Amino acid sequence: MNKSLRTIFVFVVILVTLTVTASDLTAAGTHKVIPLWVDGAPGAKGGDDGDKPALTIYLPAKEKATGAAVVICPGGGYGHLAMDHEGHQIAQWLNSFGVAGFILQYRHSRSGAGYGHPAPLQDAQRAVRTVRSRAKEWNVDPARIGILGFSAGGHLASSAGTHFQNRYSDAKDSIDKVSCRPDFMILIYPVISFTEWCTHKGSRRNLLGDNPESQLVENLSNERQVTPETPPTFLVHGNNDKGVPPENSIFFYLALRKAKVPTEMHIYENGKHGFGLGQQGSAVSSWPLRCNEWMQGRGLLDKKK
Repeated sequence: MNKSLRTIFVFVVILVTLTVTASDLTAAGTHKVIPLWVDGAPGAKGGDDGDKPALTIYLPAKEKATGAAVVICPGGGYGHLAMDHEGHQIAQWLNSFGVAGFILQYRHSRSGAGYGHPAPLQDAQRAVRTVRSRAKEWNVDPARIGILGFSAGGHLASSAGTHFQNRYSDAKDSIDKVSCRPDFMILIYPVISFTEWCTHKGSRRNLLGDNPESQLVENLSNERQVTPETPPTFLVHGNNDKGVPPENSIFFYLALRKAKVPTEMHIYENGKHGFGLGQQGSAVSSWPLRCNEWMQGRGLLDKKK
């Protein structure tokens, strides 16, 4: 290849790369973000972005859409939000097989003026209600709305699945009159217990403070709140997770079994805390496929008629 042809070739490659990158950025920027409360969240302490819980909406292509939807709760110890590998990447994965993803930006101890319980649970309940109330608009089946959470986000998701019968804020509008019960739960290396030895103390402290009342700790130790009405649950954990030991998932699994709630659990020998979708080629990276199969088996991915 002579020098002039080589120059043209390099220019074309650069142009194509820039075009693809630009289109990817444009696509990434088209995902709509909506506030959960237009007039301010209950108990809001200020007007900064961190005081305003929101949903980032990822809708699948219409020809792929199954009608299923998932509210995504990123982890972060109730002190920050891991919005990329436990948020945007998860929504994109869900979209790949026709599931709508709604990433929840919930309030926590370092957002805005700082929040503890019940603010995150208020946000999670409102998120499920919002998706259900606008199901027709977003091509979603109101009977197939789940919640997915990682780490402390798993605690929040499991709280949504075990405390849906309790109202944590006054009804403000028609959205608040809709059910906030998730139809299924997907919990990945979740914080579950606040009473057992395996609790993640940082998450408990950020949510409940340094000296919470024992009754509150018990109430939000979610393995103790499982009933037959708790939604079917898919659990994933790593055996060598030292941050949030797998006993969190095990205790929840046993409680679900006792209550005869349909459940499936996968514990990987090697899966340190925070693996997200899992490193390509590792055993733990198979959990998304196992989860997809679980959803298929429960009829959650049947095309909406």
